[in-house]
Amino acid sequence: MNTEKKLVDISNLTVEFKSKDQVFRAVDNISFDILQGETVALVGESGSGKSVTALSLLQLLPKHSSFYSEESSIIFENRDLIDMELKTIRKIRGSSISMIFQEPMTSLNPYQRVGDQIDESLIIHKGLSKKDSRKRTINLLDQVNIPSPQDKANSYPHELSGGQRQRAMIAMALANEPKLLIADEPTTALDVTVEKSLLELLGELQNNLGMSILFITHDLNIVRKFANRVNVMQKGEIVEKGKVEEVFANPTHPYTRKLIDSIPREKQELIKTESALLEAQKVNVNYLLKKNLFKENSYLNAVKDVDINVYPGCTTGLVGESGSGKSSLARALLGLEESDGKIYFQGKEFLDLSSPEFRQIKKDFQIVFQDPFGSLSPRQTIGDIIGEGLKVHFPDLNKAQRTEKILQSLKDVELDKNFVNRFPHELSGGQRQRVAIARAIILEPKLILLDEPTSALDVSIQMQILELLLKLQNRLGLSYLCISHDLRVIRALSDEVYVMKDGEVVEKGMADQVFNSPQNEYTKELISAAIH
Repeated sequence: MNTEKKLVDISNLTVEFKSKDQVFRAVDNISFDILQGETVALVGESGSGKSVTALSLLQLLPKHSSFYSEESSIIFENRDLIDMELKTIRKIRGSSISMIFQEPMTSLNPYQRVGDQIDESLIIHKGLSKKDSRKRTINLLDQVNIPSPQDKANSYPHELSGGQRQRAMIAMALANEPKLLIADEPTTALDVTVEKSLLELLGELQNNLGMSILFITHDLNIVRKFANRVNVMQKGEIVEKGKVEEVFANPTHPYTRKLIDSIPREKQELIKTESALLEAQKVNVNYLLKKNLFKENSYLNAVKDVDINVYPGCTTGLVGESGSGKSSLARALLGLEESDGKIYFQGKEFLDLSSPEFRQIKKDFQIVFQDPFGSLSPRQTIGDIIGEGLKVHFPDLNKAQRTEKILQSLKDVELDKNFVNRFPHELSGGQRQRVAIARAIILEPKLILLDEPTSALDVSIQMQILELLLKLQNRLGLSYLCISHDLRVIRALSDEVYVMKDGEVVEKGMADQVFNSPQNEYTKELISAAIH
């Protein structure tokens, strides 16, 4: 790394967004630089201004509503990017400065083959012919470790896995050998092993190309391992900056200390009783792949002879990467997926899903989804959303009694009663997840399925939700079945852990045993990747 030459020098950057009746300052007088060949992290929660800062580097903010102060400057290779002519900045975008976005599925064109999208960048910026650009594209896909690069170049984005799509985005970003790569939360939606391999890949490519990286994230675990220097942002300001090891060892600002303290810690108490609340034996889930006229149909065996128990007052963690079968198993346990095998809830077997007995099971077995915004009706008030299930499962309650239970549920999840008449879009991500939890606990369930309950949240909000879930468990005697690819979340919540791979349980045991002394190689790989 060349520690003398600055590639980027951001000075007194202030960005405001103006509407008819108000002015919002998204970035407030920040200054930092990026040296040639180094990785600088920009850390902060949603709304801190880090993405606005990154988009300013590419001059991608809307011209009609965003404004820079007169003192603002973004010097890249001795030229100020602010108010640069459109023709000039277009030559820099995708060529000298490239960006990897958080969600490749929304930033790749779904109607265009992956190879064509990479070709386009090479044709525009390098002036290559179609034939030469395709050779370069296949070479790039091979460089980022995508198997069968020629086949994948002819595939559409939806035909690639999440990790492969992110690698394709990296290939596109690196096509023109940029001097600066902006990585905006590039691993948020990925499994831990895929995340680890992607970060290792970025490190290798950085060394080979000598490029600089601006890494935007809210995951301090990544920052600690991947960046040279860090800038901590809060409400548009940089509140702390410095070398990564120094900032982590001696944080000076309260907000930095709060972020570091938000890394989940392991659950202390381990409780287990003898009689299982939920017991599943030899569960199989098969998906029809192809109907055949003259021979047997083809099936995908997504869950293979799985046994799993959930005990009263305990949390059972279900860990596995995408495609491991954990979500299919969870749907089978809820009665939402056809399955073979036996499933018992409080000693009663699931048989007829339309029976009155199953309605009682549905009341006692609730679910909190990964994305609260997608699972809450935008047309209903918070009070209506939380109280909806009462009409089905507590039909004898009058309006006053229902209102009382709704307000108590809001109080249980530490939300003010004034939220009752608000709508989901008026709430933050953490508040919406609290509403989703309130909707589950109002029915007084015995077991709640937590499907990636914190993956869409900032780290400090994630910590608040985990603490809330533990408080509710202790006070209400709840059992949780927690699905997650984030092993730190599983460690913070779980008493017992099941590890799934290719539809099978490859390891199970008490949480401290599985995390501290894993027996299976796959479990060891997952744990190693989670703490890389």
